[in-house]
Amino acid sequence: MQRNECKVVKIGNRYIGGNYPILIQSMTNTKTKDVKATINQILELEKYGCDIIRVACLDMEDANAIKEIKKGIHIPLVADIHFDPELAITAIKNGVDKIRLNPGNIQNKEKIKEIVLLCKERNIPIRIGVNSGSLPKGMELNAKNMIKAAKSHIEILEELDFHDIVLSLKASNINLAVEAYKLASKEFNYPLHVGITEAGTDFKGLITSSIGLSKILDLGIGNTIRVSLTADPILEVKAAKDILKELGLKKDIPTLTSCPTCGRTQINLIPIAKEIEEYLYTVNKNIHVAVMGCVVNGPGEAREADLGIAGGIGEALIFSKGKVLRKIDEKDIISELKKEIDKF
Repeated sequence: MQRNECKVVKIGNRYIGGNYPILIQSMTNTKTKDVKATINQILELEKYGCDIIRVACLDMEDANAIKEIKKGIHIPLVADIHFDPELAITAIKNGVDKIRLNPGNIQNKEKIKEIVLLCKERNIPIRIGVNSGSLPKGMELNAKNMIKAAKSHIEILEELDFHDIVLSLKASNINLAVEAYKLASKEFNYPLHVGITEAGTDFKGLITSSIGLSKILDLGIGNTIRVSLTADPILEVKAAKDILKELGLKKDIPTLTSCPTCGRTQINLIPIAKEIEEYLYTVNKNIHVAVMGCVVNGPGEAREADLGIAGGIGEALIFSKGKVLRKIDEKDIISELKKEIDKF
């Protein structure tokens, strides 16, 4: 897939833009000032493949918590800040790797200048986020006006000779988001953070985000993505991995094939498939695993995969690279398949 050319921006120990891989983001739903809970959630998200994490800074306690959170995690940390410039200044001084900020909602121009100078001094990028729900009053909602709003915010930073900018133009309407990102990719040379905002719960939101993100990414647009769900942030990371994998934009992600189950199935396949799927999200290997329930399609699918099982009556055959390894009891399927995945 041909990717749009754009400026490279460094975020902590990672890079986005240019020919760098598309990075996966999420946002914690803990209270940022609860340092222990926030660190624990971020470490769990790291395990599932999160590349960049964002935390909300609602008050000075949150901004001061950045320093301790940074000590306990391994991925770049982004502070989400609105209205209060002192929160941005404190977060920067406490070592945050990136600021999500709209300069348009901070009225004090001297404070914007102070934030920008601090970011320049410490090589901290700023993401300008334009959402369809937060356009300036009186501005009709359409893609061109989203670009207009973004441009006005970008010009504030560029006038201060600041160019380590990341831009997002999120909308909950898929067609609007696609049009806004298409225009942005032509108008600006900055990396684009792509997402469908307020997409919905884990079921509806996943469908909406998958369609919207796929349409945008398939145009070669996007340098980092967030799947926004009303759900556990881990589901956002898992969904993002699957979207990138299916579009051929991320490697070293396992593939699971599993049958839909029917009356031919003689083992309790659904919990087996779910547990193996969950396990594979923590595995960084380009491996194809098949979990099949019967002897009709099972052996063929299992042989085509790197590893697989085909169910019988209370038992299963386990395959590796097309060859039968052994027969296993139903109660041992999960543990034995995990062992083979680890060895592969």
